[in-house]
Amino acid sequence: MVKETMAEKRIIDQSMMISRKRGDGTLRYEVWEENGAVTRYNLAYMNHLIFSGDNGRVVGYDNRHGHHRHFKGVVEPVETTSFEEIEERFRQDWTKVLEEYNAQRNR
Repeated sequence: MVKETMAEKRIIDQSMMISRKRGDGTLRYEVWEENGAVTRYNLAYMNHLIFSGDNGRVVGYDNRHGHHRHFKGVVEPVETTSFEEIEERFRQDWTKVLEEYNAQRNR
C-alpha cells in the first residue's frame, strides 16, 4: 500500500503594519507546511527608517538555504530545534529593535 502525502501548502501569509506611534514598519509572516509539519518559513520585520538595506528588512528568519537570521544586512546561521523556537526568537528580536528605536526617538 502506497501512502499518499499532501503537497506543501502555505498556511500563513500575512503582513501587519506597526503604527507610527509604536515605531512604524511591517511584520511579514509566511509559513508553509506538509503533513502537519512546518517545511518553510519567512518571518521579517521591515522598517526603512531603521535600516534601508536589504529592502528595509531589519530582522528576519527564514530557511530557504538552511535556518538563518538576517539582522541589518548581516546573515548568520541559526541552530534551532523547532519552528516555535524561531518564532519566539523573531518576536524577541523585533520587539527589542523597536524598543531601542523608540528610546532613541524619544530623547
